[in-house]
Amino acid sequence: MLHNYVKIAFRNLVKNTGFSVINIVGLALGMICCLFIFLWVQDEKSVDNFHAKGDNLYTVYQTISANGKVDGNYSTPLRVTPSQRTGFMLEDVKNAVPEVKHQAFYATGYELPWGHPETFQRGDTKFKLEGSRASSDFFKIFSYPLLAGNAETALSDINGVAISRKMAERFFGTPQKAMGKSLRYENRLDFRVSAVFENLPVESSLKFDFLLNWEAQKTKLEWSSNEFRLFVELAENANVPTVENKINRFLQPRLAKNKGVTTQIGLQRFRDQYLHSTFVNGKPEGGRIEYVRIFSGVALFILIIACINFMNLATARSVKRAKEVGVRKVLGSTRSHLIGQFFGEAVLLAFLAMLLTLILVVLLVPTFNQFTGKQIPLPFAQGSFWLSLLGLTVLTGLLAGSYPALFLSSLQPVRILKGVLRFTRGSVWFRQGLTVFQFGLAMILLVATLVVSRQTNYVQQAHLGYDRENLLYIRVEGSLANQRGYSLFKELASKMPGIAMVDRSSEAPHTMGFVVDDNDGAAETATGSDAINWEGKEKNASVGFKPTSVGFDFVRLMNLKLAEGRDFSRTNATDSSDAFMVNEEAVRQMGLKNPIGKWVSAWQKKGHIIGILKDYHTHSLHEPIKPLIVDVKEYEYFGVVLVRTEAGKTKEALASLRKVYGEINPNYPFDYQFIDQEYERLYRSEQVMAKLSNVFAVVAILISCLGLLGLVMFSTEQRTKEIGIRKVLGASVGQIVTLFSRDFLRLILIAILIASPIAWYAMNQWLQGFAYKVTVAWWIFALSGAGALAITLLTISFQSIKAALVNPVKSLRSE
Repeated sequence: MLHNYVKIAFRNLVKNTGFSVINIVGLALGMICCLFIFLWVQDEKSVDNFHAKGDNLYTVYQTISANGKVDGNYSTPLRVTPSQRTGFMLEDVKNAVPEVKHQAFYATGYELPWGHPETFQRGDTKFKLEGSRASSDFFKIFSYPLLAGNAETALSDINGVAISRKMAERFFGTPQKAMGKSLRYENRLDFRVSAVFENLPVESSLKFDFLLNWEAQKTKLEWSSNEFRLFVELAENANVPTVENKINRFLQPRLAKNKGVTTQIGLQRFRDQYLHSTFVNGKPEGGRIEYVRIFSGVALFILIIACINFMNLATARSVKRAKEVGVRKVLGSTRSHLIGQFFGEAVLLAFLAMLLTLILVVLLVPTFNQFTGKQIPLPFAQGSFWLSLLGLTVLTGLLAGSYPALFLSSLQPVRILKGVLRFTRGSVWFRQGLTVFQFGLAMILLVATLVVSRQTNYVQQAHLGYDRENLLYIRVEGSLANQRGYSLFKELASKMPGIAMVDRSSEAPHTMGFVVDDNDGAAETATGSDAINWEGKEKNASVGFKPTSVGFDFVRLMNLKLAEGRDFSRTNATDSSDAFMVNEEAVRQMGLKNPIGKWVSAWQKKGHIIGILKDYHTHSLHEPIKPLIVDVKEYEYFGVVLVRTEAGKTKEALASLRKVYGEINPNYPFDYQFIDQEYERLYRSEQVMAKLSNVFAVVAILISCLGLLGLVMFSTEQRTKEIGIRKVLGASVGQIVTLFSRDFLRLILIAILIASPIAWYAMNQWLQGFAYKVTVAWWIFALSGAGALAITLLTISFQSIKAALVNPVKSLRSE
């Protein structure tokens, strides 16, 4: 019997070639989208899932409540030792909490001086490499394979450095030859290779080519921030809430007693951190997981649209299959046999569609990786992948073939063979409901595409309050870290071709200033010595400042605007010692009236406000503008050199900078970043979402149009004689086309009306992740609806004009 089913199915496919091609292409388009989204989602979920101790590996985070506001972050509470050396309050948590088997600090973040590539040198070979700092238990916790050395000693030596295979091969040829050898760091310190680890897999959220002992940061290098994360490995079957309570009991006596400010420690499973890193009410809940959910929903939507398309096309052919059903039933075929026959045909079509899908996926995966910025391989060697494909194929076939199988198998043979085949009002409404549902989903995708594209363009093109074009920065290092070297570089570079202006800042403009709060301990990096106070400050007032230090020409170089007061000036001898500038947001939050001339104290320095900067963005538009406080430090041992190039002369400017840099700083490779390119990187997720939304919306509309074509085909087959009679009675082609269009356009209008509020709600929820965003304007729905109607008319017109042009003699011949 199975052999007979397959043979009949192939005969039907060959006999109705056009119908079969449309069905297979429609299903294949849906499957391609599903498969690509499946691969992307799997890749996202695979991040940090390779660690052997993953079930017991946690990230420590802190929840801070201050003045009615609750916030959270992954930083670790600071303390200052009696020797005034900065440290962490949780350094001894492993000894205080028995359930903590190992603990490891790890440095991260733009705010650190090592947030940029650092220079390592051996002889004449030197490279800039990304690295970090970690404490001695790091390799005991994480499953980064060591090719040389061991986890016990890899980071135990303050003079040691653990390097990657890539780094070992660059400097020494092999990992084994690297062990015990010396590398020059930043042309001022020597570190001995204590371990070589395998190159990090793409599934790792932590990215580094080398690791220094974190104690070396406190004793041998400059310490500037607490942007360290703490990871802990808990004992098997440890109760997480109990461990959190014990850590908090250990922490609380060490915290500064600030009225209205509380700090609580929480634990998040490490492998969840990549997808759940956005804090909501002080706890990590949102983040990239939102995109996983969105695109998983999109995959389901498109698969449903493809299945509805199949149902409509199969129903459109039901009149021609009805007599076959009648004859089969007369000859003794049961309904279950017929259902098996039609389900078998649907699954066969799904398998052919999957075959086409695999061919196209192999061809398109490089483009998809370029779109998403990933390196997703096709997991053909994994049995689970093939099982997933089999499941998707069978599910699609069963879902797509369900309605046609149940409908056709229910037909009564007596009515069929008499030539009387009529569909009940319920079945007609069901098919029309499928069309409404199908175009409703397509409408939601169209609106989402427009909103995401608008928001992505907005955040990339929005004026930030400064001119980011023709602006680049160079890290302060080597000779640039001293006054003479920086002054000479600025003097020589300013005179070179293509250079408009040179100045400095403690951070790059798009990552300016970590938060410092005036209430000791209330913000990310607050300590007693860093507290910021001001004239007229109310008791217990709390403002999360973003402090930064700049050169005298910073405001002019950045093209910032002054709302009030004046800029820093070399002609004012006191500007270096007691002058501050703040932005408008700082004035608002400080509650200052007539702020010019009011005193401010920061960085153990007391001075006066000389100018108010108009607000400008120092981070992405996901965040609101923060209060900013600025002072002048023309010479610093860290930070960046900012360079404004002349428009259209980038090539000359880079050549000039390379020449001057090579003369003044010969021991460091010349490295630079353009601000506009760095700013765009802040929105990689939104760019990927915009691109994928565009593609999926086009696919959804294309599949929906195929489904609509099926419904038009069904309608014309049902009304063939009606069309013939109308033509005999004088109806024109235009009137017949209008007759068909009216019914279908009504369905599309219903779909638009139902989908619009759903799309409005969904996109407003998505936009909540941005502090600065576009509005979901009415014209977006009007444009999406007009586009859907136009595509509908185009699809309907093709088939209805074809039906209207048929000779009525042929339509009525049987009468």
